[in-house]
Amino acid sequence: MKIDPAELGAEKAYRLLTGIVVPRPIAWVTSMSHAGTVNLAPFSAFTFVSPKPPMLAISVGRKSGVYKDTARNILDREEYVIHIADSPLLSAVHESSAEHPPEVSEVEVLGLETTPSDHIGVPRLTAAPVAMECRFRQCLEFGDTRSRLIVGEVVAFHIKDDLLINDKIETESLDPIARIAGPRYARLGEIVTLKSVFQTSK
Repeated sequence: MKIDPAELGAEKAYRLLTGIVVPRPIAWVTSMSHAGTVNLAPFSAFTFVSPKPPMLAISVGRKSGVYKDTARNILDREEYVIHIADSPLLSAVHESSAEHPPEVSEVEVLGLETTPSDHIGVPRLTAAPVAMECRFRQCLEFGDTRSRLIVGEVVAFHIKDDLLINDKIETESLDPIARIAGPRYARLGEIVTLKSVFQTSK
């Protein structure tokens, strides 16, 4: 089968790509509006782009020409928190993707507890096993839909005590949620460990 991307609209291309690029980690992001509303939303176009300083990137799209609250809040306040959710938080992650007016806090709607951050004004989710306080560093726009790739620097890591062993995260204990196409999610399956290969130091 051959598909010509030029013949695909944005929605069809999105459905195709989200079924091919799997599984995707989920950045569960708290941000704050000028009015002080704490918004919460998941983003599965998410990765790290630099280890030193640690920098993370999320891609935020538009719907009907309007950017999501998260993009506006981050560009306005230049601070936000990215969380990694575990399986007990799966329903909350999914429900937080529902669209609400900007003045509605998904954190309040879902009854989630927050904790003040150490270095920024946006609070973090108490229940998340990993929370990363971020400051905005760069925004690039891509494509006809002008998706915004937002890059932020991590200024503080908050990690559940039993997850970090010998400077590495115990991934099985983290039990992270991954996104696949549609309203479907995945968990870690079988983990295969191979012999380490030589790599020069970062």
